[in-house]
Amino acid sequence: MWDDPDHVAEYLERVPKLAQRRAGESVLLEVLPRAPERVLDLGCGDGMLSALVLESFPTVEHLVAVDRSPPMLARAIARFDGEPRVHVTELDLDAPLPGIGPFDAVVSGFAIHHVPDARKRTLFCEIGSLLRVGGVFANLDVVASATDDLHSRFLANIGRTEDDPEDQLVGVEEQLSWMRSAGLSNVDCLWRWRGFALLVGEAS
Repeated sequence: MWDDPDHVAEYLERVPKLAQRRAGESVLLEVLPRAPERVLDLGCGDGMLSALVLESFPTVEHLVAVDRSPPMLARAIARFDGEPRVHVTELDLDAPLPGIGPFDAVVSGFAIHHVPDARKRTLFCEIGSLLRVGGVFANLDVVASATDDLHSRFLANIGRTEDDPEDQLVGVEEQLSWMRSAGLSNVDCLWRWRGFALLVGEAS
């Protein structure tokens, strides 16, 4: 699905315009360290979240943006052409993260809900190991609603009738518990709108 340029083009035409997504991204930027120098963006897509981080934090010296979708990577590479601070590379989140840390912040926007639940748990552990002490993991993602009816209302509000085939949604509380088990501290859901949530934890 994410190898299909037409699907990627449709997604990028629809999703970035959602006011609720922009609201979540604004809160994500607020919870990052005040002067991060090294940042990792997991599932960077076309690089929109990475661009927001760079715009908000001129202290960033090195940003690694990873994704597995060739059409998305092509857009991210084009976006950051000539930007020496950004390194865009192919990486499937189903695979273990390479030891490329440490980072002051690890961010992700609407990507981790695509990986299986068991992988989410190991991924959170790997993220924790890549963060400096006091570093922040901020995951803005799609989460499971409390009921099927609420989920249907959420989909209607974002202009959809069904989930993507790759969606593997989990509730907020379960994911927060996995983050705590991964050794992260000050773990909380700091923003939510229906099926969108910002889950945050710190390395201690």
